[in-house]
Amino acid sequence: MEGTIVFRIDVLLAKRKMSVTELAERVGITLANMSILKTGKAKAVKVSTLAKLCAALDCQPGDLLEYCPGAGEEERDDEGEL
Repeated sequence: MEGTIVFRIDVLLAKRKMSVTELAERVGITLANMSILKTGKAKAVKVSTLAKLCAALDCQPGDLLEYCPGAGEEERDDEGEL
């Protein structure tokens, strides 16, 4: 069984009392792309985007990402790299 990587953006936004819109503006990506990250539909993330997320949320990459073993990837319609 393969696992999947889950973004925990919602958890960090709640802890920081920050809106998704504010985070998207700070990171410099569209609200639509931020939504793709939050919902787990992103197939890839640029390291530079990950670094900007960490700076905006004052966290480490490990605070943002969680590996869930045994959770297979679902087929996704959304392609592209954020």
